[in-house]
Formats: sequence, C-alpha cells, structure tokens
Amino acid sequence: MHRRAFFKAAGLAAVAGAVGTTLAHAPATADPREAMFRSWVPEIFAPIPDAPAHTQAIVIGSGFGAAVTALRLAEAGIANTVLERGSHWPTDPWREIFTGDDLPDGRGFWHRTSFTGVTKVPMSFSAFGGVLDVTEYSGLDVWRAAAVGGGSVIFTGAMIAPERRLFDQVFGGVVDYGELDSVYYPRVRQMLRLDTMPADIYNSSPFAHARAWDAQVRAAGYQPLPNDSIFTWDVLRSELAGKSRASATSARSNLGNSNGAKFDLNQNYLRYARETGRSQVFPGHRVDAIAQEANGRFVVTVSKLAPTGQVLSTRNLTCDKLFLGAGSVGTSELLVRAQATGALPNLNEHIGDGFGTNGDVVLARGASAIAGQGQGVPSASRIYDESSVPLTLENWYIPGIPFETGALASLGMVLDPTRARFGYHAASGGVGLNWSARTQDAVAGAARAVDRRIADRANAIAEYGALGYDANAQFTAHPLGGAVLGKATDAFGHVHGHPGLYVMDGAAIPGSTATVNPSLTITALAERNIEAALRG
Repeated sequence: MHRRAFFKAAGLAAVAGAVGTTLAHAPATADPREAMFRSWVPEIFAPIPDAPAHTQAIVIGSGFGAAVTALRLAEAGIANTVLERGSHWPTDPWREIFTGDDLPDGRGFWHRTSFTGVTKVPMSFSAFGGVLDVTEYSGLDVWRAAAVGGGSVIFTGAMIAPERRLFDQVFGGVVDYGELDSVYYPRVRQMLRLDTMPADIYNSSPFAHARAWDAQVRAAGYQPLPNDSIFTWDVLRSELAGKSRASATSARSNLGNSNGAKFDLNQNYLRYARETGRSQVFPGHRVDAIAQEANGRFVVTVSKLAPTGQVLSTRNLTCDKLFLGAGSVGTSELLVRAQATGALPNLNEHIGDGFGTNGDVVLARGASAIAGQGQGVPSASRIYDESSVPLTLENWYIPGIPFETGALASLGMVLDPTRARFGYHAASGGVGLNWSARTQDAVAGAARAVDRRIADRANAIAEYGALGYDANAQFTAHPLGGAVLGKATDAFGHVHGHPGLYVMDGAAIPGSTATVNPSLTITALAERNIEAALRG
C-alpha cells in the first residue's frame, strides 16, 4: 500500500491513540482460524490444569496488585492460587507472539471480531482470546488487560509517583503519602528495576519523536521531567542492533511486546511467587461469582476457558482468604453482583462507588519540522501544568505507525473530580456504568488547551484540531475505583462486613492517581496493604 494511503487509512486513527473505538462482541465459539493461532503461539493451547478445589488463599487476577499479593502471601508461607481469565503468553526474540496495532488480529483483542477506529475504517478478524479487553459503557470505553501479568503486558511502561499535595487531595488522608514515599515506592522501583531512559536509547533514531517533543515543550517554557520506566533497555539495544525483532522501537506496546522488552510481572513478582513453591498461576480461569459461606469460607465460581472462548468446565473453588485483584472493572463487577444477589450480604453502601478515568485523554499536535520522527514506545518525559486545572502531558508514541507522520502524540492525565457508580441490572445479571460525555469533553478541553499552546509557541507546522484528531477522551486505559479505601474497605483494603476479603488493585483507588499513571501507586499500595493483612 502506498505510504500516504496507508497513513490516511490507519495513521490518523493511531494518532488519536486508536481510542473512541467500537468493538463488536463475538460469540464464544470455536475459531475457524484456530489452526493459524496454534501455529503462531502453540504454548497457549497447552492443556491447562484445574485449579485446586481448596487453597488457603485465592487471588483473582494477575496484574500489579494481584502479583504483589501472591508473592508476599507465598513468602509468608501461605499457599495461594492465582486465577487469570487470559492466557499466559510466551516471549521470543524473533517470533511475532503478539499482533501489532496497525493491522491487528485476534491475538490483540479479547473475544472481539472487529475494530473501527476514529477514521471509520473497519478492521475485521477472527474472535480469539487476545490481550486487550475493551469494555463498553454509556459514554466511555474502558481498556483493560486479559493476560497473565495483567496491565504490565499492555501498558507503555511509565511508572511515576504523584506529587504529595495532589495525592493528599485525592486520598483525603486515608493513605499516608510519606509512608509510600519512604518505604513502598522505593521497594517497587527496586523490584521492577525502574529507571529513566539512557542517553543512547534517547538519541537513537526511533526516539527522534521524543527529542522533538522535548524541544517543543522547552520552546513553550516547560522543563521536561524524566519518566521512570519498566522497559529493559538491553532488549531495546538488541532491537537497534538487529539482534531481536523490532517491537518497542517500532510502535508496538498496546497489544504486547513479543520479545519481552517490558520487565513485566511474569519476569518478577509472579515468577518469584511461583519459585517459592507456594503460589500457582492458572490461566484460562475466569471468575464469574464470589460468595461467603456461614463458616467463613469463600466460594469462587470459575469457568475454565479455551483460548478460542469455549467454556470447558465450571466449578466452585473454596478458600479461607480471598484477595481481589481483577482491576477496577473486574473487582467492582464481582462485588456489586455479590451484594445485589445476597452472596455477600454484609457489604456496605459504598460498594460500586468512586469510579473515575484518571482524567485520560490522548492528544496529537503538529511537529515543528518533518525530520523522520520515529516511533519508539517507552515514554522519556512529561510536563506538569496547572494554568487551569492540574494535568500532566506525557511524551507518547503513535501506536502501530513506525514512520514519519508529522505528528507528536501525548497522553494527558487531568485531575478530574468526576466519579460514577457501578450498578447491577437484575434482568441480565450484568453490571453497568454510565459516564458523562460532558465530563470527557471538559477533560479533553483542558488538555487540548495546553497542547495547543505548546504547538503555537513551538511553531508546529500542522493543526489537527480542524480534522478532529487533536484530543480524544472517550476512553480510559486507567480505570480506577469501585471499592475505595476508607469507604468500601478499611484504610488497608480489608472489605467491611466480610472478614478475610480484601481489595488489592485499582478498584481501591478513588478514581485518580493525581495526574500520573496509576501502576506505581497500585503496586505500592498493594505492598503496603498486604503487609497489614499479614499482620492480621
């Protein structure tokens, strides 16, 4: 395809972060192209053993909060079972394990058959259990992970602590920022080997866009702040040297990095937990319901899934302690449904409250020169602005388009106080959410104003506003809330009314992590809260 035609069809959608999308649901039937998926990634088709009928502790989910929980329980001598609906994807320096953002297939999305970006150019593919689930609510699409390792598989790697004053504004004194700053943030940084982008990576060709972004914000009077990142820089060096298939240096991240460029949870917390011999991770295990028996034991209803979506079996598992780490949406759905059906009758009135989007908005502004910007993934830097409302703009990349576009992308995170409540639909048994389009317009407007000011002062050569691609906030990649600390739980995630039940993930956070990516704070809070749980 001619480069210009390809950019028109796919590039503009990617400039907008491939958000504001419509994803069609597909029936969970055998995939007619299963043989192709088997040839690409045979590992995920290996027979999955059944999780044990009873364990001391069950951890639902395998993302940041869940992985911390599994490791620390195991280190304390508590046998635990980790249940994850998605597959355990391998890595390989040369194979294309994951699909790309440009022309995705079923490895990309969780049991969907089509993808239509903002250009209205549809992409169709076979239904399959890919790594990214888009949950559609009224007014909002929520992006969340479906893989062993959770969000660490599909995020762009930036792990940043918020400013104390903004953190305190959001958390209202329930969590001591000083404790996180002195103990738990440093612990996580060490566990995940976080550091800023080295000079040789920053100065390489794929990161010309990062250097151009920084030059523009400096021209507008900002000093870019370096971001801590989870990426393994030696893997990027291998890509640059031609010793590994290009991934993190060629605009691939949202749907996974095949060569393990991210130091994801499969390479640290989850691996260390398994190595203790007291923690087992079971992929393909979707949790449908939770309950507590009169004797205090928890009952977890689990459907075992094939990668193509078929339900292979459904069983009830039991445990003495239950830790919820399925993310804001997953954890909130389980709690809201359990409260409505009487399965957890003592949950309080705050269950389902406090959902927010972390103020997410993706932005595009014109470059100051056409100079081969490149599209390396790791985010080198960010700026902070409070000329109107507090917000961060983070240097981003254009997913799936590893060539010159004339655009520079940013991820904005606005300090937005809007919160919503998850609700139960008795007729369908589903859990829903209504989100105000007006709220998202306000979030987009605040970030757009800052981005336009930068473009004006840096003499950007293109204006994306006239095309409608300058700001899009009809999504969130950072869903937070639904079982908030100090309300639905105590200050350490112990759910009120049900001894032995804990929330260890983004559901515990009140809708925002104060203008930065949530992953570092979720992980640090999990470290803090599991310590409290183990103390009893």
